[in-house]
Amino acid sequence: MVNIKDVAKLAGVAPITVSRVINHSGSVNPATRERVQRAINELHYVPNTLAQSLRSKQTHTIALLLSDITNPFWTTIARGVEDAAAEKGFHTILCNTDEDPEKEATYLNLLLQRRVDGIVIAPTTNDKLRLTALKRHQLPCVLIDRRVDGFKSDVVCGDNRGGAELLTEHLIRLGHRQIALVSGPHSISSAEERAEGYRAALRKHRIPIEESLIFRGEFKQDSGYQLVKRLLERDPRPTAIFAANNLIAVGALQALREIGLRVPEDIALVCFDDIPYASAIEPFLTVVAQPAYEMGRTAAGLLMERLAATRNIRTREVVLAPELVVRQSCGQMHHTTV
Repeated sequence: MVNIKDVAKLAGVAPITVSRVINHSGSVNPATRERVQRAINELHYVPNTLAQSLRSKQTHTIALLLSDITNPFWTTIARGVEDAAAEKGFHTILCNTDEDPEKEATYLNLLLQRRVDGIVIAPTTNDKLRLTALKRHQLPCVLIDRRVDGFKSDVVCGDNRGGAELLTEHLIRLGHRQIALVSGPHSISSAEERAEGYRAALRKHRIPIEESLIFRGEFKQDSGYQLVKRLLERDPRPTAIFAANNLIAVGALQALREIGLRVPEDIALVCFDDIPYASAIEPFLTVVAQPAYEMGRTAAGLLMERLAATRNIRTREVVLAPELVVRQSCGQMHHTTV
């Protein structure tokens, strides 16, 4: 295996000069730098980044833990994180937890062993004990889209409560009173906040909250399908369904079409988070769209600032406003923001 001494011998310089060229440190004559670079290319020398990171105590690598990379919302966030990190010279490792706390724990342990410099994470539960290893190893992290009670960290999220209230009020303005909520688990903060927004809108308009209209499962398409099938057995059926994320909405559409119900003629449907192809799906879905790419860039930016800081920085929380996009699934076209 080619090493730094081989490069130095071919270039006719000391190994320390090769090190300076590789690390862009110290003063090296341009002609000497070019000679060293030619030797590196000729020998196909690959620097030992692990050894470098041990010396510098930085790997210039961050990790991104997301719950489901098949969901366009999360892939858009990933692009935002990766773009912002790359601009600062950092590589991003992407991990998919599948909303599984044990898989999340395995990834966190692996990433600590790999000595990543920081982590952006959408936690699988609201249990702070799941993240104690990060504090123990003093690894900087940013929570994205979700909060964890009692865990002190930077957070970037959308206005889940406000967006859910906005969607529910839109349905109420259209005359709906029997509005079903199909949401994610109690263990995820965004699911709880969206349920709070739904309830707040009903209370605001003095509409009784019927627990039998609230269905909780997972933020997955199959969960949406199964829950809406159960919901449709209810007598009387609701006149509108609020799907708490885009994959639940896709599952809901599948269930509705299976029994021959039309949207919006027979039942209205809205969802939290846009789907890039929503405007191509019949009927066009009314959504509260979050700025996913901006969320990713903002989270990576906060992490980069913390990694570059020479002193302690107070924890920060950034809440980004969603946008109500009204399409054909329950109303006329218009746009507004929370």
